[in-house]
Formats: sequence, structure tokens, C-alpha cells
Amino acid sequence: MTELLDTDALADCLCSIGLSDWPGALQPLLQSRLSAKAHGDFARWRKIIAALPDATSDPQELRALLLGLSPWRKGPFNIGGVTVDAEWRSDQKWARISNAIVPLEGRKVLDVGCGNGYYALQMRKAGATVVIGIDPTLLYVMQFSAVNSFKQDPHTFVLPLRLEELPNAANAFDTTFSMGVLYHQRSPIEHLRQLRTTLRQGGQLVLETIYIPGEESCACTPEDRYARMRNVWLLPTIAELTTWMERSGYRGLEIVDRSITTTEEQRSTEWMTFESLREALDPDDRSKTVEGWPAPRRVVVTAISP
Repeated sequence: MTELLDTDALADCLCSIGLSDWPGALQPLLQSRLSAKAHGDFARWRKIIAALPDATSDPQELRALLLGLSPWRKGPFNIGGVTVDAEWRSDQKWARISNAIVPLEGRKVLDVGCGNGYYALQMRKAGATVVIGIDPTLLYVMQFSAVNSFKQDPHTFVLPLRLEELPNAANAFDTTFSMGVLYHQRSPIEHLRQLRTTLRQGGQLVLETIYIPGEESCACTPEDRYARMRNVWLLPTIAELTTWMERSGYRGLEIVDRSITTTEEQRSTEWMTFESLREALDPDDRSKTVEGWPAPRRVVVTAISP
């Protein structure tokens, strides 16, 4: 596990933000998740990551190794001179929201559902002191390990964990991000309340989710799939979303971005060759999904934990 995760550096970072009980509590979970028992491709991914340092002088070999960690969902990355053109142009979303949130300089940040750490690394570039990212998908953790083997950032971590698996967060974080997570939750209000326990008094939540158009306060549940995604549970209007957040104890809500996802921002590439947004939209009416729902619209809401 040590070549994939510097547990000593992680422990130092956690202790520095008042979470000295986390290293011991998380050790068994991390040991289990970062092992061959966790995924059938683990040994292959680990071999790729181990080979990266020796491939830096050969761009073609490095590129082939990184392609072996596909599909890359978030990006783009420049890794040792190789451009990883991921499914999502995540830089576009970051550009829309980075100037609308409380500046991250000197802040301790938790990134829930962080994927491969693209945004976590942007948060560090923006001045965050520590960024702890969590995501249950092991491939994304391995991709971050590959990226960070070149970045060598000792204060950014991506851990193979879910929010509910974290020990008591003791209101340790100045900013918590939850982007693209809420609509996957069977109980979105419980998710919002769990997020609030991670924030200090006056800390900021940055939440991004899919919403449905309409002025009324309501939420809908797809019968089967939404935009070909199975695990979508509740799609609220913005009015309903803000009610959820207020009932969960947040104050000072601000809508900082609303956007309709385009096929320029989310698309298939050589680095993610499966079907993407284009195939999820009705070919005769791009304002709808193939199931007849409104096409994906995303809202970013910031809020304060009082």
C-alpha cells in the first residue's frame, strides 16, 4: 500500500487539522481497499503505476501506460508531457465556479466524490493547505496515484472511501465540496446533514447537482434510468434543493452557477471510449434525454454552516 499512499504523510496532515484519531481508524479500511482483494484489476493497475517513472523518457510508452488506466472521466491532465483528454472538460466547470467561492488560500478542504482528484489538485493550486478527497471507485484512486507520482503533492490525498465511512469529522474543514454526488444518494437530506458535520462554524459547502427546470418546489425520481444512468434517485428543482439545504441547517445560500451540460464539455474520447452524453440525449430533441427527461442541467450552490 505504501507506494500508492504515503500513510505517514496522510497521518501528519490529518493530525495537523485536528483529526488525530483518523489514521488509526482508517488504517484497516485503507489496507483492505488498496489490495488485490478489492478489485480484479488491482495488480495490473499497480504494475502500471510502478512502471511510470521508467517511462518518462519515452512519451509513447508513457502514453500507453496511462491509457491502461482508462477510462479517464475527469481531466484534462498533462502527465509527464502526455495530455490526457478525459471525458469531462472539468477545467470548464472549475473556471465557472472557482472565482465564485470563498478563496481557498490557507483553507482545509474535503472533496467528497472527488473522482481522480482533478478538482482536488485545482484546490491546492488555489492555495488550500490540505485537500482530502474521497471516492469509492478504486480506479479513480489509482489514476490520482499516477498523476501525483509526477505532481508530488504531499498535501493532497484521494482515499477509497465513502462519506459515511469517515470517522467523526469534528467540524474540521473550512470548505467541503460535493460535486456530482447528491443525485446518487437515496437520502439527499441525510447526505447534506453529513456534509455539514465536516464543516467548522462559518465553513462553506460547495454543492453541485443535476436539477430539473421549474419554479415550483418538487423533486422527481426516474423509474429506471436518467440519461442512461441507473443510480439517479432524486432530481429536484432549484427551489426544492434550497429547501433541502435550509432544512439541513445551512444559511447564506447562493446560486453561483447554472449550466446546461453540452457535448463539448462531456464526450467520448480516446481516453474514455464508452458512450457519453451524446448517446444519452434524444437524437431528435437534444433538450431531452433518451428517456424523455429534461437534458442534464447543473447548478452550483454555496452555503455556510452556522
